Amino acid sequence: MAQSAHRWRGATAALTAAGLVALGLGAPSAAAATTPRVDLKVLVVDNGDSPVQAITAQLRSTGVPYTTVDLNDANRPTITATFLSDTVNGTPRARYQGVVLPNEAPFGAGSAEQTALEAYEKTYGIPQVDAYTWAHPGVGLEYSSYSGSLDGQEADVTAAGKSGFFGYLDGALAFEDNSPSVMESYGYVATPGSGFTSYVDTAVPGAAGRGSLIGEYAHDGRRELVVTFAYNQYQQQFRVLARGIVEWLTQGVHLGQARNYFAVHVDDVFAPDSRWDTARNCTPGDFDCAGGDGEGTTPIRMTAADAAYAAQWQQEQGFTLDMVYNAGSGEQWKTENGGTDALAAQLLADKAKYRWINHTYTHQFLGCVQDTATVPWSCAKNADGSTRYMSRADISAEIRDNYNWGAAKGLPMTRGELVTGEHSGLKTLPQQPADNPNLAGALADNAIKWTASDNSREPDQRSIGSTRTVPRYPMNVYYNVGTDAEMADEYNWIYTSKADGGSGVCENNPSSTCLPEPLDPATGYRSYIVPLEARTALGHAIANDPRPHYAHQSNLAEDRTLYPVMTKVLTDYRALFADNTPVQNLSQTAVGTELQRRAAWQAAVASGKVTAYRIGTTVTITAPGGTQIPVTVPEGTRKQLLLGTNAFGTPYAGRRSAWTTPEALQSAVTLKLP
Repeated sequence: MAQSAHRWRGATAALTAAGLVALGLGAPSAAAATTPRVDLKVLVVDNGDSPVQAITAQLRSTGVPYTTVDLNDANRPTITATFLSDTVNGTPRARYQGVVLPNEAPFGAGSAEQTALEAYEKTYGIPQVDAYTWAHPGVGLEYSSYSGSLDGQEADVTAAGKSGFFGYLDGALAFEDNSPSVMESYGYVATPGSGFTSYVDTAVPGAAGRGSLIGEYAHDGRRELVVTFAYNQYQQQFRVLARGIVEWLTQGVHLGQARNYFAVHVDDVFAPDSRWDTARNCTPGDFDCAGGDGEGTTPIRMTAADAAYAAQWQQEQGFTLDMVYNAGSGEQWKTENGGTDALAAQLLADKAKYRWINHTYTHQFLGCVQDTATVPWSCAKNADGSTRYMSRADISAEIRDNYNWGAAKGLPMTRGELVTGEHSGLKTLPQQPADNPNLAGALADNAIKWTASDNSREPDQRSIGSTRTVPRYPMNVYYNVGTDAEMADEYNWIYTSKADGGSGVCENNPSSTCLPEPLDPATGYRSYIVPLEARTALGHAIANDPRPHYAHQSNLAEDRTLYPVMTKVLTDYRALFADNTPVQNLSQTAVGTELQRRAAWQAAVASGKVTAYRIGTTVTITAPGGTQIPVTVPEGTRKQLLLGTNAFGTPYAGRRSAWTTPEALQSAVTLKLP
């Protein structure tokens, strides 16, 4: 990796600069008389375009503090030397460790602000990301070999990228091409010039050779990461490359940390699920399904063979499912079916292979008492007009009895974890706009620390008394289908127009799009729905989002509809990422803890109560007492103890990172970089 051409004068300064260069941090110029302090914060200059906002979103998700200068704000601060740097206790201070710009010169070449910024970067060895620019000699590239659509284009990390900050990637990555009628990605492909090192490149469309898409331009004592394709924060190509952009920007030393996560909760284990009626286009037994209460229909329930397959699939994939169980529903099923249950016997034989979560004993609705006299249902009322709720005692019994059954069977589970049936008890709009007031007490009665919520309704974690929610992503693999054909049929009903035989809901929902034509019931699930749902789930996994996904036991039965989705997510993930970046498969408690720590960290940063900086090879961090601090550093970093040091963090994606706090009798976290 090219470094700043500036060198310090004097033996002591030369040694310090050499240490910084070895870290990839850049070396300050002779203008700095002593080893400078560099604050661990990023400056973002935002013009409102999606590339800058995408990088900002990655900084925020990672936990990297940043300051934004909005170019569209007439009252924004002016970029001057005093805005960028000052002196603290006689030590020169660089206020920002990296700079994100919309392009190479947003203030105008030769302008006072651009000149001040460039002088700052030279003086302190501060790297700059050009979020999106065209290919030309001013950014170290030849004029474009190609410019235009990159939809479906395959890109690769170069040898220089793999040996640097993009080394967490393993194979080629493809630019999204979700619609043949819409151009989703535009970019420039160009040959590197003098001083330019390409990190991500691609074959020149329609011509021979390869050209750069992301690379470093070292010139005039400055270093720029030049990106020559447009993107937004949701596109897969950005999410895959975002980690490398942030690591290059911070040179691998920053507050915050990022992982890739994937967990799947399987709800209703031991219970049967109702089946979609392909003739009436509804689910018998549901309130809104006229013409029957579900009697005589065949419910969907796993068999012993399905359970054996689940254990086999886990072993093959190196992945653990969370079995979210209803013991009472299983006991009722057993009573009604001859007193034996081969499914339960198989699952219990393999119980140590799964994680288990309490889903209440009989999957009752724990919110208001439902009045089903009308469609949609409403909350029943007491004589005084107040809402009638399920009692604290009844809620507590549902939680307690299920836990006790699991404990008696020796299920490996955590008492403090819960998923209520349909996430009930929590507010359910529009009928129940507030939580059941008896819920918090019942949760406390059973020492519940984490209860699931539906991310599509409540994406943010919140408190219910002493319990915190864990938002879960619903997977678009329906609870009431056991076969591929049933899944395609219900999908057609929801996502096709009335003219094509569907419900027409998609025509009236601004957030939905109708299918151009109905899916083939025989092939539509595997050919259309599976790739779409797998891409959505993979997008969550690679966005540093620990929230689990959820489906139902019915999706592990009959045609086993869930496996193609999960297998594709894991297969596609492993094709993209190197072995040093494994997907993290967290328990509900670990997910809840991660979200809680992130919220506390963001609050501490927003309050201005976090101070972090490096001087030479020493990083010092202070935060409010008790705050868990996320930090990412190079391999070989050690944490200062009262006496001696310890290796810091755990390895991930070529760095070491961890949540940490000051050691006993210390007021700050002190890290010694290699």
